[in-house]
Amino acid sequence: MKFVVKLFPEITIKSKSARKQMTKILRQNLQVLFRQHLLSADVRNKWDSLLVVLNHEDDVSRRKAIEILSHTPGIGFSLEIGEYEFSTLDEAYQRVRDEYRERVAGKTFCVRIKRAGHHEFTSHQAEIYMGGGILKETEAKSVSLKSPEVVVTAEIRNDRVQVVRQQIKGLGGYPLGSQGEVLSLISGGFDSTVASYLMTRRGLKTHYCFFNLGGSAHEIGVKQVAHYLWSTYGESHKVKFVTVPFEEIVTEILTNIETSQMGVVLKRMMLRAASRVADDLRIPALVTGEAVAQVASQTITNLAVIDRVTDHMVLRPLAAMDKQDIINTARRIGTEAFAANMPEYCGVISINPTTMGDRKRVEETEQNFDMDVLERALSRSSTQRIDEVITEAESGLDDVPVVETPGLSDVIIDIRHPGEIADNPLSLANNKVVEIPFYELDSRIRELDGEQRHLLYCQKGTMSRIHAHHLNLETDIAFGVFDEPDRKRPLAEDV
Repeated sequence: MKFVVKLFPEITIKSKSARKQMTKILRQNLQVLFRQHLLSADVRNKWDSLLVVLNHEDDVSRRKAIEILSHTPGIGFSLEIGEYEFSTLDEAYQRVRDEYRERVAGKTFCVRIKRAGHHEFTSHQAEIYMGGGILKETEAKSVSLKSPEVVVTAEIRNDRVQVVRQQIKGLGGYPLGSQGEVLSLISGGFDSTVASYLMTRRGLKTHYCFFNLGGSAHEIGVKQVAHYLWSTYGESHKVKFVTVPFEEIVTEILTNIETSQMGVVLKRMMLRAASRVADDLRIPALVTGEAVAQVASQTITNLAVIDRVTDHMVLRPLAAMDKQDIINTARRIGTEAFAANMPEYCGVISINPTTMGDRKRVEETEQNFDMDVLERALSRSSTQRIDEVITEAESGLDDVPVVETPGLSDVIIDIRHPGEIADNPLSLANNKVVEIPFYELDSRIRELDGEQRHLLYCQKGTMSRIHAHHLNLETDIAFGVFDEPDRKRPLAEDV
């Protein structure tokens, strides 16, 4: 099974040394990802592309490889190919014809050939020869050069012909790790998750900084979406997740800060804290999900006042985006459901908040703020590797019952992401299986029958234990974890 990986177009116009370095990083990233997902694959550098040779023939491995190629920054598109040796143009044509015979039946088509090497024919001559043969020897309807229903695509390289079976859209951007590191201030909502994604796509190793305003439930929710972003788009690099407790900060603001300035002061405190975290991690830039004029604290004048508290570069990738565009992007990348179900923890609500920030006035009102509170919050901050935020040991998890053989009346709730379920569905002969993604559990709890025991299921078992523990504390319904030890699960990952 082979794939040709085409570079993001912006990479191809770089200098020779920059292009060579980015291609090297992309190759390394793909090697890491295939290895992490237990796929045996050779990744070879072909200068203008990468060739991936997957040493598997099963459909599950193929789908997983396609998922990796479509979610890895730096790839413009990939081609799934069949590669064959040939000595004459007719031999190459026969390979192309056989690959496309069923796809062109009853449809209009055209042939597109790219060629490299020394041959007795040109690309255009190959297109004419193959087009005439396919029209004559298959059930194709007709040739249409302007608007074909099927484009027959192949590349001829020296003595080999690569027949394109399908084109896989890539993520674009630059290879992850090629552009440095940033610290993204993430709240779990639409804006911060999309901003984090855009930075990852641009090749920036994106760490996460979370200011906890809503307790453990909020923290778990944000960890889940950050882990999803990392595992889906940035898994080739390990990053950090930093939590800073901000409840006391909010209390201090509500007690001592002028009402109209509360929102701006809260943002300034967050930037101060994020700058300290970035210094500790040696990260040169911060990322926020702010968009100009979306809320009162995000006017140009207020953002300028907010930025005064840090020497770090503050990147705002959503600055000129409309809210609906942000939501549409969240839907496309898979974070919309997380954000829509994330509780709002605004921290402070100003009455008549200022939209025309005045630096002098803000600094004067901040004199009433006890900066020792900020120091205490930073001293209590915690830093974890992103791959450990879901699997960390949580207090009370040992009390959650883990069941390998469910009772006949037990209901199994599959809490995996819908994409995981589609790839590896759970089917049980004796028990009802309900599919409720983990980010919808709280909102759909009323659908459950309180008289039955419900066993949560996920691929590794950790996330299901976290949610079962939380639900046992918050509801009168009995929750446990269903663990199926004999189930084959080498390819899927918890989000």
